[in-house]
Amino acid sequence: MMYEVVVELKEEVLDTQGRAIQQTLARLGATQLKAVKVSKRFLLDLDGDEASNLELVQKLAAEHLANPVSETFKCRKL
Repeated sequence: MMYEVVVELKEEVLDTQGRAIQQTLARLGATQLKAVKVSKRFLLDLDGDEASNLELVQKLAAEHLANPVSETFKCRKL
C-alpha cells in the first residue's frame, strides 16, 4: 500500500525558500501571486495491514522525516 507524508514548515517559521520563489515569479510577471509555501512530499510503499502501516508511517514521519522544532507533517493512505 502507498502512503504519502507531506512535511511543511510551521506557520511561525519563515519560509525563505517560498519567499524567494514568490519574489522571482512576481518579477517574471505573476504579480497577483501573494505567497508560495514550500513542502516536502514522501511516498512510502509498505506491505502489511493498513492500521499498522499508518502507525509506522506516522512514527517514521515524526522521528525521521520531519523536524519537530520547525515542521509539521500530515500522513495519508493513497
